[in-house]
Amino acid sequence: MEQVDVAIVGGGPAGSSAAREAAALGADTVVFEKGVPRADRDGLGPDSTDAAGMLDYWVDIMDFRPEEIPDEVILSKLDGAQFLGPNEDITIRSTGVSARYPDFGFAFHRAKFDDWLRERAEAAGAQFRVGVSVTDVETDMTGGHSHRLELADGEDVEATYLVLADGPQRTITTGVLDQFMPHDHSVSDHLGSNRANHIAYQEHRRVPEELFDPELIKFWWGIMPGHTAYPWIFPNDDNVARIGLTMPIGMDIDDYDKSEWALLQEDDTDIPRGQVYIERLLEREFPEYDISDFPIVEDRGKAKGTETYPISSTRPIESPTKAGIAVVGGAMGATSAFHEGGDHVAVRTGKIAGQLAGQGRLDRYNDEWKAAIGEEVRRNVSLADMVRDWGPTQWDRTFGAVSDMLDGGHYRPTKAITAGATGLKLLAEYKGRKFFLRSGRFCQLREDDFLV
Repeated sequence: MEQVDVAIVGGGPAGSSAAREAAALGADTVVFEKGVPRADRDGLGPDSTDAAGMLDYWVDIMDFRPEEIPDEVILSKLDGAQFLGPNEDITIRSTGVSARYPDFGFAFHRAKFDDWLRERAEAAGAQFRVGVSVTDVETDMTGGHSHRLELADGEDVEATYLVLADGPQRTITTGVLDQFMPHDHSVSDHLGSNRANHIAYQEHRRVPEELFDPELIKFWWGIMPGHTAYPWIFPNDDNVARIGLTMPIGMDIDDYDKSEWALLQEDDTDIPRGQVYIERLLEREFPEYDISDFPIVEDRGKAKGTETYPISSTRPIESPTKAGIAVVGGAMGATSAFHEGGDHVAVRTGKIAGQLAGQGRLDRYNDEWKAAIGEEVRRNVSLADMVRDWGPTQWDRTFGAVSDMLDGGHYRPTKAITAGATGLKLLAEYKGRKFFLRSGRFCQLREDDFLV
């Protein structure tokens, strides 16, 4: 049986980042990536989906210098973000977090980003086996820890350390971790895809030149039902934008008053499909234009200009590091359903896991990832919890209050008093939730919960 030091399941941002760090430390490292085709990539690769853009301080979270990001990865540099409610809107020009990156952020080509990370890992000595699926993993704790990976081609590989980076679908992660769960519990109780995940859909559309704003990302809140459900527009290059939405899985339209939500219609019998939502958004926002004025660009995206993909839970899990296992990125549930950003935490958790596995110190992983991204996760969980039951009225009221706290698109805490009772209540609730979630309480599965 082939033996390696570090085996990594999944070749996306988290897996490739882990591979580079482990290999750079001299560990015999191999990445197994089942491989999916994309219209905008030659050959197979990870299931890259162009979800969100990249904010300025996220570059710091990834532990990259701004100049390290290749020009071909960046599609457009961003100057701000616009948040639109049913009747109120705000535009922010600063994330409010200190960062080395000089702009508000950037929109990027996710497949090229993934390919760049893979090239870095291979240059460090990591092996990539694309088109090779892992079907099962068995862990042996006799005299330490080792992992036998069964591959779809019938071969087996044994590894001392295992990094699970198979994304929000967790096709391998769930089974591996269930080995260490109490007999009447499963990881799916916490991260089941139909309960914890969101679903997203987007289309690459060419926007009329007079409407195309290359410097602003736009989010609409309070016009479609569901916890952290929202449509967006992300500008790319050449007047092409990614127009999409995210929403919880398994929603029932009967739970909502259709008259309250701008993108629902009275004759809807089910929650609309993503394509329908996007068409309604464009008709609502640009009534003087026809949908044909926004043609789908079929040579972009995963398939004919469209993409559907899962987004992992906002609440992450810790890893059973005593078994020599680290769960990273989307598989651990570190993506924010509130703003859909996950690439930055995927890269950073992957880097940490790879470094520690290469050093033989994976026992430090849970403490180190929380030190690196804990504040980011705590912020996202707090915000997602706050808006859980909001309707259109709450979103308008909130945007009105936040507008009073802005000065030229920049948040000024000293202006909170001008936002009145609503603004002060929002700040108090946010700070209270963040305080409650201190010391890693945002994790929904702790290392002590595993039977290792």
